Amino acid sequence: MRKVKLVMQISVDGFSADAEGTPNWMVWPWSDDWKWDNRLRQYYIDLTTSSDCILLSRKMAEEGFHSHWEKLTQNPADPQYAFAKPITEMRKLVFTKTLNESVWKNTELVKGDSKNEIDRLKSEMGKDILVYGGPTFASSLIKDGLIDEFHLFVNPTAVGVGRSMFKDIDSKVELNLMGATPYDCGVVVLKYSRKNDCGGSLPSEA
Repeated sequence: MRKVKLVMQISVDGFSADAEGTPNWMVWPWSDDWKWDNRLRQYYIDLTTSSDCILLSRKMAEEGFHSHWEKLTQNPADPQYAFAKPITEMRKLVFTKTLNESVWKNTELVKGDSKNEIDRLKSEMGKDILVYGGPTFASSLIKDGLIDEFHLFVNPTAVGVGRSMFKDIDSKVELNLMGATPYDCGVVVLKYSRKNDCGGSLPSEA
């Protein structure tokens, strides 16, 4: 069974976006200047290439997810090319209630029930599935029990007021800690699985 892996940068006080929705508090706010250290870069490359499908919120798609990574594939010498290339070539599904047509390459729209669609995807043959999206999209998938692994990139910044990926959760979500790894750039990666899907523990390396 394929796993659905949520990839999310969060602040040290647990928010996945600040009050204005800006990424300026992140060590690497998905900019051209990749400020992560080499070991964390490799972790992210390996996480990306372990998957062959990406689930996206409509908002993230419309804000330029596709064009951002496609731009980085134009220069094979760019260190971000190692994950930008597979991200661009992967199958992508955008979950939406308003769009009627995809304008992006390798991308389909999902307008029906997200749980049914994701359960169907997990039963197919293939690599694992990544989730990118803001706190609202992530919260809806967590609430429906659709996330198997949480890959949380904890930045060394507290934002005070922000938006949580657990904002719509109305019951306890129990998790197993699989790894907690600090990196030289100041980011700590916390890796969890759902309590009912324990994949074993990784005591040091996330």
